[in-house]
Amino acid sequence: MKPLIVANWKCNPQTLIEAKKLFNSLKRRIKNIKNIEVVICPPFVYLSILGVSTSARRKAGFGGLASGSQDCFWEEKGAFTGEISSLMLKDLGCDYVILGHSERRRWFGETDDVINKKMKKAILVKLNPIFCIGETKTEREKGKTQNILKSQIEKGLKKISKKEIKNIVIAYEPVWAIGTGKPCDVKEAQIMGLLIRKIINRIFSRNISEKIRIIYGGSVNSKNAAGYIKEARMDGLLIGGASLNPQEFIKIIKAVKKS
Repeated sequence: MKPLIVANWKCNPQTLIEAKKLFNSLKRRIKNIKNIEVVICPPFVYLSILGVSTSARRKAGFGGLASGSQDCFWEEKGAFTGEISSLMLKDLGCDYVILGHSERRRWFGETDDVINKKMKKAILVKLNPIFCIGETKTEREKGKTQNILKSQIEKGLKKISKKEIKNIVIAYEPVWAIGTGKPCDVKEAQIMGLLIRKIINRIFSRNISEKIRIIYGGSVNSKNAAGYIKEARMDGLLIGGASLNPQEFIKIIKAVKKS
């Protein structure tokens, strides 16, 4: 299975000109990189201009570059001012959608139930959810990490079938590491990955727990990227700030390729 590298641009950059410049810079550098799936997740307003589906990219000879969204709504249409539906994203050529990111949970009050509703709708239109889970610094210090992950997984994946779970990517993002410059220790990340697989095994099956993709996110850079793949045995990375720097992002991809 190819390593999955996801670029989460968050609320950046500030202008379309900057977004095009960043995207084109990445596109040129990624063109000849094989055996790694790269997903670019820009803000909604740039998706129609930058978004290109994996199938279209392959036809154009660009390998596995895909586009994704940073969020979606749980209904396909209706009187929901300001929301973006999964159908709209699919129509724009999106292959992935990030759901349950800690910043959505923190700043917008998203609950596990809300995330579960979004997950079901994304799967229904054949979008691949990147399901984010992770504990805060306080929860970690109180020894609640295992219970938090268990709760987030059980509630987030409620009533999702064994067939549907195969299209989901789980992103372990310890909240205390995101944007802090203090990434999770590689050995600790490996332990968390094994814990997540154990929980998935209990809910679904051993076969599913072994095949589901688990990626790591939280202060990833070109120096520690390979360790999360080779030593922690993660299936990929979810990258925030470093994905806005083309040179650094490509270094991360190359480091993963060599691992």
